[in-house]
Amino acid sequence: MFDLKWLREHPDLFDRSLARRGQPPAAAFILAIDEERRALETRLQEQQAERNRLSKEIGEAKRTRDEARAGALMERVAALKEGVKEGEERQRLLQERLDTTLAGYPNILADDVPDGPDESHNRVERTVGEPRRFDFKPRPHEEIGARLGMDFERAARLSGARFVTLMGSLARLERAIGTFMLELQTGEHDYREVAVPYLVREPALFGTGQLPKFGEDLFRTGDHFLIPTAEVPLTNLMAGEILAEAELPLRFSAWTPCFRAEAGAAGRDTRGMIRQHQFSKVEMVSLTTPEQSAAEHERMTACAEAVLQRLELPYRVMTLCAGDTGFGATKTYDIEVWLPGQDCYREISSCSNCGDFQARRMDGRFRPADGKGVRFLHTLNGSGLAVGRTLIAVLENYQEADGSVRVPEALQPWMGGLERLVPNG
Repeated sequence: MFDLKWLREHPDLFDRSLARRGQPPAAAFILAIDEERRALETRLQEQQAERNRLSKEIGEAKRTRDEARAGALMERVAALKEGVKEGEERQRLLQERLDTTLAGYPNILADDVPDGPDESHNRVERTVGEPRRFDFKPRPHEEIGARLGMDFERAARLSGARFVTLMGSLARLERAIGTFMLELQTGEHDYREVAVPYLVREPALFGTGQLPKFGEDLFRTGDHFLIPTAEVPLTNLMAGEILAEAELPLRFSAWTPCFRAEAGAAGRDTRGMIRQHQFSKVEMVSLTTPEQSAAEHERMTACAEAVLQRLELPYRVMTLCAGDTGFGATKTYDIEVWLPGQDCYREISSCSNCGDFQARRMDGRFRPADGKGVRFLHTLNGSGLAVGRTLIAVLENYQEADGSVRVPEALQPWMGGLERLVPNG
């Protein structure tokens, strides 16, 4: 959502941000609804003041036994009452239309987000690590995994396409990766572990921006939705609350399954584990003051990078261009890990600064240290990391010619000291 006062003062900036995202201007349309609503609000206030004044005159007329005047005044009050009733209904409809309209527009982009319509215009910020040189042709993860306990056929019989089962040491490796990540983020990076519900209601998804625009990508069950990411429950922990500035920043982390219908991904990444309906992820969420959020964004990205550095996996950090930046973000860094089996970098984490966009939708605020008024929080979220894609990266980067996979040193404590995954192990 947006600050209407800011939008009235800066309609050009609003439209410029939309244009950078490839969308038509909308400020004039929104402000026309707002202007009608405000004019009606003023008129209703005037009518209410008139009703109050006439009510006093009716009392005076009755005290002086001027029944004719009292009757005439009462008729005017009745007409005003009916007009106010109609005006209030019109006001309600205008407010509903304004809220619905505003809810459909994306966040304002940061000035330093690069221009461009799609991912080909994303900017490389840094590349870390050198891809391994193989003395054999590296295989993709689905070929490696087929001999280690990765089974798509049995999963399809259970659940359909875009699901997988992992068995034996491969299942253990996935668990080790998630545990390692969560311990790193909570033990060294000051994130507080939270066990969250995996089912949420509509207001939580509205608060983080998945609803109403992206409902087709969600799995619904009755009055609840399966979480597409732990960002939803973690960010909404403080919905409707007013925090003290001294409490900020708040940093939360959770390791959860995530469920996505992938409605817009037909035909994409159909092989392997890249794009699944169910996957797990260690999520990081920060709630900050506006003054802290830019630095917190850099910090969060570094916390995600630390996972890949400990696992000694090559990666690069990208700033997403305007056309590739997500709906709720003002700026996003993508971290892409090198996958030798695919001979390319693939996204393994997105770290986004959402400014006050989500906080306005979920009414999350803080009281400044000087005690003057309240302000909206800034919210940030990032993957630290996607567990399944990290498993893919480990399989492809640590594979050997005989089909075995070396276990990264950082993961061995969580694998009971196991140093290698061997076929059928």
